[in-house]
Amino acid sequence: MQLKDQAAIVTGGASGLGAATARRLASLGAKVAVCDLNTKLAETVAAEIKGVAVTCNVADAASAEAAVAAAAKAHGPARVLVNCAGIGVAKRVIGKDGPMPFADFDRVIQVNLNGTFNMIRVATTAMSKLEPLSTGERGVVINTASVAAFDGQIGQAAYSASKGGIVGMTLPIARELAQFGIRVLTIAPGLFLTPLLANLPQEAQDSLAAAIPFPRRLGQADEFASLAAHMIDNPYLNGEVVRLDGALRMAPR
Repeated sequence: MQLKDQAAIVTGGASGLGAATARRLASLGAKVAVCDLNTKLAETVAAEIKGVAVTCNVADAASAEAAVAAAAKAHGPARVLVNCAGIGVAKRVIGKDGPMPFADFDRVIQVNLNGTFNMIRVATTAMSKLEPLSTGERGVVINTASVAAFDGQIGQAAYSASKGGIVGMTLPIARELAQFGIRVLTIAPGLFLTPLLANLPQEAQDSLAAAIPFPRRLGQADEFASLAAHMIDNPYLNGEVVRLDGALRMAPR
């Protein structure tokens, strides 16, 4: 799908991978709705790319429905949805103070997994009603999982479960939505220089990069955005999960 003049929604678009993706899609001519809970940051990114900022809690059904409607009012119904909104809580199942609070596990699942599905169900319903393009496509969905879905570490039970769920639902949803000409794909990034890791001391960043065979560095957000743009452009990519991690090799446990 060519992005020029197409409406796109990017969740988590106010920072990190989402902001880089919003910028990349806009540079290719898309009309981008930057959806995020952080309205102020979303407005900053939207102003930079001449898009629109939409406040959205992806884990809330009504908020997702309102966000998709607001984006459609500004740019027309979206043909592209990129789900980048997500959180991470590093906690052991059995901690020093007892069991991990269930609310902490539940919150990660609610935002990462349920939030991704929530946006898919709303956005693709609107996509399914659009006229197909010359390629037969009506839309493209790109989700964000993580290498933790395949190689989770101690303390990542909630995060790995949420990202594993995203991986697991990619193919069945792609098969279901194929009848409408809607493709569904997922990117599983490794260690990226997002705001969370960027705040670590350089020594800590270098230690993490040592686990990456090549290139031996943390990923750049624009590399994620570049892959997302290629997935949108390539009509034969569907139902696939692509690791983007430099062949990350985790330390023996």
